[in-house]
Amino acid sequence: MVRLMYKNRAPEGGNNLCGERVRSLRLAMPGRVSQRMLAERLQIEGLDLDKNAVQRIESGERFVTDIELRAIARVLGVTADELLGM
Repeated sequence: MVRLMYKNRAPEGGNNLCGERVRSLRLAMPGRVSQRMLAERLQIEGLDLDKNAVQRIESGERFVTDIELRAIARVLGVTADELLGM
């Protein structure tokens, strides 16, 4: 009997597909937006994330829910598909 083991990981082993894009888009924002500033903007959108959560998303250490993905995309001015590399 063969058992399949499913892994919820990106091809490179991270916990999300969007972290690197979030980082590059954040750094491309006018005024060089910090992780703390991005977290504050996300909080204004109603998403309860702090600077550490943003750091963990960008490094691929943290999973991102669809609700979070939508809010992050809105704050960064892109679509969720763009964050996912589609």
